[in-house]
Amino acid sequence: MFKLEKNLKHRLLLMIVYASGLRVAEVVQLKRHHLDMHRRLVAVIAGKGRKDRYTVMAETVLDTLRDYYEHYAIADDINAWLFPGPDLNKHIHIRTAQHVFENALKRANIKKNASIHSLRHSFATHLLENGTDIRYIQELLGHSSIRTTERYTHVAQKKMLKITSPLDVINNGNE
Repeated sequence: MFKLEKNLKHRLLLMIVYASGLRVAEVVQLKRHHLDMHRRLVAVIAGKGRKDRYTVMAETVLDTLRDYYEHYAIADDINAWLFPGPDLNKHIHIRTAQHVFENALKRANIKKNASIHSLRHSFATHLLENGTDIRYIQELLGHSSIRTTERYTHVAQKKMLKITSPLDVINNGNE
């Protein structure tokens, strides 16, 4: 889906949501100085519940971000939005980001019922499936309760159903 998005600004927006597990309201409100390219961190300022947190930034996002900075004249100024709207003093609207996602789904010929929040959900699920401790995922997502994060485990548990017991592997090898 990301590769099919030709608009660099839109591709970067979608990549950051997935790669960092951001809510749509958080990604549209990012400012350039919220991104620490050296430490590969994204600072989420006043996220849900008015809480601040840090989350990770993928190496792939860094490459796209460099291209984005070269292509668009995003000011170094502390008040510069990463994704400015038509009025450069305001960020793009949440609905605009949602439309970007919906159009990307169509281009990728994905028929599944999904929203931009699905990228955040996928971030959490893929981290969990790759063995990341759920408490770290909780911090990255900015959940105050582990119960909220546990909602993401049901998808990961589907993969557990496909795991073969070591006893079955041993028995099948001896036959």
